[in-house]
Amino acid sequence: MLTVTRRLSPEETAAFDLALITLSLTADERTRSRHRFTTDDGQPVLLQLPRGTVLADGDILVSELTPAASNLAIRVLAKAEPVLSVTASTPLALLRGAYHLGNRHVPLEVAADYLRLMPDPVLADLLTQLGLQVEPAIAPFHPEAGAYGNKAMST
Repeated sequence: MLTVTRRLSPEETAAFDLALITLSLTADERTRSRHRFTTDDGQPVLLQLPRGTVLADGDILVSELTPAASNLAIRVLAKAEPVLSVTASTPLALLRGAYHLGNRHVPLEVAADYLRLMPDPVLADLLTQLGLQVEPAIAPFHPEAGAYGNKAMST
């Protein structure tokens, strides 16, 4: 079983000729820094990353060995999952929806023209009552890290 212990910086990634395998993870799974998963091609992998590590789409993970020695790395992919996509007729209406969701501490993906959250019928009803359009979808979910989110590179 491949055990990965660190995330490479973009500079480190460019410096090595790596054989990449992919690991597709949901937003929730990308918050698990110590867990067993199966890569997209069926290989078992153990994450033993520093506690609190939150992975992002495109991150490159390697074992404790230097990447040059093992030549094998894992590219994290954001897996499509059930979400609610929220749009509005005006930017102010979308901002109002984000405000109300923020008051409920809901993990939320924020973009210029949409909001995305995990399926929740109560929140869907709230947003509809605010005049927003709410559609179920299957898409990668990239929630905001929050005010104190830390995406610092692990070494």
